[in-house]
Amino acid sequence: MNLPWHLYLMAALYIIAGLNHFRNPGMYIRIIPPFFSNPKLINILSGVAEVVLGILLMISYTTNFAAWGIIALLIAVFPANLFMYQNKKASFGLPNWILFVRLPLQFVLIFWAYQYTL
Repeated sequence: MNLPWHLYLMAALYIIAGLNHFRNPGMYIRIIPPFFSNPKLINILSGVAEVVLGILLMISYTTNFAAWGIIALLIAVFPANLFMYQNKKASFGLPNWILFVRLPLQFVLIFWAYQYTL
């Protein structure tokens, strides 16, 4: 079965983002809210999840499972995006409007993933 190009694009984005968790862990650890214990482990687990789910998106019989996994992951990492918006040290000096726009972007990404659960 041929998968659509936009599915490969989504998969590539998650694989690249997941690998970046290991290339630049400090960036991700910095945005994990302090009420989560063991941010290093959370960074590793979320990076592995992104890579694995990205790969599974490209296998036709696991696409549906991977899309649901990505939806769950996007919901799970939402507190980090909110923390970035609320905390100056976690914001990387980005303007507040960019950080604010990033919040509803999560819903766009969830909707994109949802398209592959149908």
